[in-house]
Amino acid sequence: MESCNFTGGSVPSFWLVGFPSLQDHQFPLFFVFLAFYLLILSSNATIIVAVATDPKLHKPMYFFLTNLSILDILLTTITIPRMLAMFLINAKSVSSKGCFLQMYFFHGLAVTETFLLVVMSYDRYEAICHPLHYAVRMTKQKNLQLAAGAWLCALLVPIQPVVQSFQLTFRQAPRVNHCFCDHLAVVQAACQNAYTTFQSFLGFTISMTVAFGPLLLVVISYTCIMVSVLQIRSKEGRRKTFSTCFSHLVVVITYYFSIALAFLSYRVQMPSDIHILSDMTFAILTPLVNPLIYTLRNRDIKRAVRQLASSKVFSMQKERLRLEQVGLQGDLKPCFN
Repeated sequence: MESCNFTGGSVPSFWLVGFPSLQDHQFPLFFVFLAFYLLILSSNATIIVAVATDPKLHKPMYFFLTNLSILDILLTTITIPRMLAMFLINAKSVSSKGCFLQMYFFHGLAVTETFLLVVMSYDRYEAICHPLHYAVRMTKQKNLQLAAGAWLCALLVPIQPVVQSFQLTFRQAPRVNHCFCDHLAVVQAACQNAYTTFQSFLGFTISMTVAFGPLLLVVISYTCIMVSVLQIRSKEGRRKTFSTCFSHLVVVITYYFSIALAFLSYRVQMPSDIHILSDMTFAILTPLVNPLIYTLRNRDIKRAVRQLASSKVFSMQKERLRLEQVGLQGDLKPCFN
């Protein structure tokens, strides 16, 4: 048996196992995750371009939505391209530094999403509960401060557990039972002792705190929103007011459903593939459904996307006509010679 003579910084590389029971189905996995990745990139990029090009969407709500779309692209780019290489060419070995960097950015960006959802719920709270003061309170400067605060604070959260995981002892070729360098999976790949047990507990405690602490703030915001909505006398007024935050509420529910699924899978005795699949659901589900929810449920986004698509089609038709005219002029020149 190999001795535990390596720390996270000195171990040559980590070996990503992937899905243990699906080792003979690497190509189907490659095409499934490639389709997910392309859909996530295209749908979130569409949201970003639609908001940037439509002056009517230059509002706090859509500014935070753009941040969320950028975040979803980054979150999936941290994990999926590396997974695609693993499925396609069996590139399962990852360097120590690459593994811990992936761990840091994955968890940092996941926490950022949690904080951004809180900021978005606060924006809806101000818009519905204090409509007369909304423009004064949610200025461009304050929006930038809220977004920057969410990003910076979230990226500070994983520093301690990642640095401490870097100090764990490993064998020469530790096997990580995952598709990417998740914190708990890397800790479980270390030589087991009291320190690794503490690291597992620390990671779980931090995860619970940064997930359900912000959830409490979201619940408080929506409680105040519901109280304000119920005070509106007309049924149509209540429906229109609540519809402005319905998409965000669905996104929050989807996000925390995926978190609960991931937490539950690690606390219940299940096959390794189920653990990994639950983590992948957390990593992929919300970036995949967020733009779909906003595109289908938000009339302003739906209108902007339609305008963007029609302008793209119009520009393509215009370019084709120009090329046809150039070609026609080229054909007519010999006739005059």
